[in-house]
Amino acid sequence: MLDINMKENGKELTVELKGELNVGTSPELEQALKGKLEEVDKLIFDLSGLEYISSAGLRVLLFSHQTVSKNGTMIIRNLTDEVKDIFEVTGFSDAMNIE
Repeated sequence: MLDINMKENGKELTVELKGELNVGTSPELEQALKGKLEEVDKLIFDLSGLEYISSAGLRVLLFSHQTVSKNGTMIIRNLTDEVKDIFEVTGFSDAMNIE
């Protein structure tokens, strides 16, 4: 299960995720982001409520990063220890802007 809460503020989009971002839930996030990534200058993912992320979830974040980076920035905030470990093992902690 994944809860997605989006807050738009001008050209800034904050996406709060709660639950698990995996092969079953990543299509929900892809659909929610569809058409929004090209319109923002700043994309913020708040992962304070994310308990788990799989390779499918990482793929959505990578695609989001590649799309937004053409004209703006993407920031990932509030990683839980579990998700932080996954980011470190996969190298995402080096590739992404994490606060």
